[in-house]
Amino acid sequence: MPFYVSRGQVPHKRHVQFRKPDGGLYREQVMGTRGFSGIQSILYHINPPTAVQRVDDLGPVVHEYEPEGALRHRHFRTAPIEPGGDIVTGRRLLMGNSDVVVSLVRPTEPMEYFYRNGEADEVLFIHAGRGRLQTNYGSLPYGPGDYLVIPIGTTWRMLPEGGEPHRVLAVESFGPVVPPKRYFNEWGQLLEHSPYCERDMRVPDELETFDEQGEFEVRVKANGRLTACFFGFHPLDVVGWDGYLHPYALSIHDFEPITGRIHQPPPVHQTFEGPGFVLCSFVPRLFDYHPQAIPVPYNHSNVDSDEVIYYVDGNFMSRRGIEPASVTLHPRGIPHGPHPGAVEGSLGKEKTEELAVMIDTFHPLRIGKGMLALEDPGYMNSWKVGGR
Repeated sequence: MPFYVSRGQVPHKRHVQFRKPDGGLYREQVMGTRGFSGIQSILYHINPPTAVQRVDDLGPVVHEYEPEGALRHRHFRTAPIEPGGDIVTGRRLLMGNSDVVVSLVRPTEPMEYFYRNGEADEVLFIHAGRGRLQTNYGSLPYGPGDYLVIPIGTTWRMLPEGGEPHRVLAVESFGPVVPPKRYFNEWGQLLEHSPYCERDMRVPDELETFDEQGEFEVRVKANGRLTACFFGFHPLDVVGWDGYLHPYALSIHDFEPITGRIHQPPPVHQTFEGPGFVLCSFVPRLFDYHPQAIPVPYNHSNVDSDEVIYYVDGNFMSRRGIEPASVTLHPRGIPHGPHPGAVEGSLGKEKTEELAVMIDTFHPLRIGKGMLALEDPGYMNSWKVGGR
C-alpha cells in the first residue's frame, strides 16, 4: 500500500552518514521493488544485513495438485483440516496457479525462526486467533477478521497470544497486492467512495530493536526453494525506517459495504488486487431497497475467471450446506447462482449477516491433492430441482 510511514530514528537525508552513539555507522538498506522504480523503504540496521554466516538448502517447495478432470462446481468442508506445524510449515495447499497460491493453516507450533518470502507478497486472513506479527518494520497486533498484508522481502514471524487456536487463509501472490486503482485519486489518496481509507489500515505501531548476539535463522523462499540463512545477530536490529513499502493490517470488519436499490455486482466487494486475481470481502450489510428487489445474487457465468469463496461466519442464504471454513470453487465455463428456493426465500429480507472472503482468478485454478478427502461429492448436483 503506497503511503508514507516513518518509525524510529532516521537521518535527515538518504544515503548519508548515520552514526551510532559510539561513533560507528548504522547500516542502510534500501528495500525497493521493480528495480528501484517501484515503491521502497529505507531501513537502518545496527549490523550489516548482508552478514550471513552460513546457508543450508532446505529443498524445493512442492505443490501437489490433483490430475485434470471434468469441469464442475466444488465444495470443500475444510473445518476439520489437519492442524500442525507453524504458520509456514503447517500450510495445506488449497488451490493455485502461476499467479497465486492459496493455502489453509491451523498452526499448533511457534515459529522458532524468521521467514522471508523473496518471490511473493502474502496476505494472511486471520479467521481465528490473536497475536503479533513481528517484522523488521515493527510489531503489528492482529485478531480475528484481520488481513495481514506482507510485502515481498519482509522478514517476519507470528507470535500467537492468548492460547486461542489459529485458523488462517494464506494467499501468496507472485506480484504486488494493492487496493484497486479505482479507489485512488490522482495523488494516491483513497477516495471518499472507497469502502475503506488509510485510517482503517494499521501499520506497525511499535518498532522493536533487538541488539543481540547469537545464532538466528531466517528461512528465505526464492526460486521455488527454501534456504536457511544463519546470522550471528538478531535479524530485527532496525533502529529506524521510512518509506512506502511496509506491512499493514486491515480488518474485514472495517470494510464498508456498498449497497443500492438493486443487487450490486461483485466488484463492489473488491478489497485488494494482484496480478491475475482480485480479493473481495462479503460483510454484513443491508439488502437492496427497490420494492421488487431480489436480494440474492443473480445467476451468472464467470466467462474468464474462477471464483473461490471462503466462508467465515454467518448465514449464507444463497447456498445450502455451507458452514464456517467451507470453500467453494465455481470455475469458468459453467454458470452458477443461488440454490433452488434461495431466490424465493430471500424476498422481503432486509439484511444479511454473512462474512466471507472471495478470490477471483483470471487463469484456471488447480486443486491441491490434500483437499480431495474434504470434498462434498454432491455439490455439483445441488442445483437440481428437488435437491441432490
